[in-house]
Amino acid sequence: MSETVVRINNLVKRYGDLVALDHFSLEIREGEIFGLLGPNGSGKTTTINCLLSLLSFDKGEIEIFGKKMSPACYDIKREIGVIMQNVAVFDELTVWENIDYFCGLYIRDKAQRKQYVEEAVRFVGLEDFLKFRPKKLSGGLLRRLNIACGIAHKPKLIILDEPTVAVDPQSRNRILEGIQSLNRNGATVIYTSHYMEEVEQICTRIAIMDKGKKIAEGTKDELKRMIRNTETVTVEMLELPEDVRTELAALPHVYDTAFDGKALTVSCSGGKHNLIRILGVLQNHELSFGRVYSELPTLNDVFLEITGTALRDKEE
Repeated sequence: MSETVVRINNLVKRYGDLVALDHFSLEIREGEIFGLLGPNGSGKTTTINCLLSLLSFDKGEIEIFGKKMSPACYDIKREIGVIMQNVAVFDELTVWENIDYFCGLYIRDKAQRKQYVEEAVRFVGLEDFLKFRPKKLSGGLLRRLNIACGIAHKPKLIILDEPTVAVDPQSRNRILEGIQSLNRNGATVIYTSHYMEEVEQICTRIAIMDKGKKIAEGTKDELKRMIRNTETVTVEMLELPEDVRTELAALPHVYDTAFDGKALTVSCSGGKHNLIRILGVLQNHELSFGRVYSELPTLNDVFLEITGTALRDKEE
């Protein structure tokens, strides 16, 4: 059994009448990439700020590496790397100077620091930009610099808060691959995001937050088993008689059907041959249809069923 790296117990944080964290508890084990998933305002960043003792809280306890966390716990903080949503680098310094500065906060030996900076530069792929200042970098390269500054001292716990906001797909993929590489090299990672697909891609375990509460927790497969929807079948078609729709609704494992004049959508719960049965009904009635596809549930489906609102809708 892996050791617990982070333990948050019954955390409460209020801003006047607003309860930002509502008796929030969480355990993160060594070697995990742990995803905190939720819309803007769900409490993700507040949790991180409390975890780092950057923000006081009203009730609860926080332990990191088995020790109670406090603002003066510099021995614990030395083992943590933080990459926040807002890029935090010095515009007056070059790429190399920025990474060297932040690494120097933890690594005093010059030879070792030089080695660590070189490794961080290679890790994020900034070898060709060492003399550039941040204002000359693209958004994706700036995010990579931000990550290099946070991980150059080789922390045991790395916290990334929305690291891929407003970056191009190529940089986003490189960042996600880099996070997985850091994890393989021994780092425990906390990854906060409201991008469902990213969390599903890299995280070994996930907690879904909403309104300061943890509303679900588990692996992505465990979360998907919590909901009713296990398969959605979509059939592109222009005509669907009501008696056929009634017949489809009566099929085993079908719990909902919808038709918008362009496509039929059938929601299923369980079953292994839903698509075959659905197409069998349509063919028996000699109905014409076009493209057909089946989709397994996503984390967005989990969020939709648990909260009643899709995450994308909550962001808008």
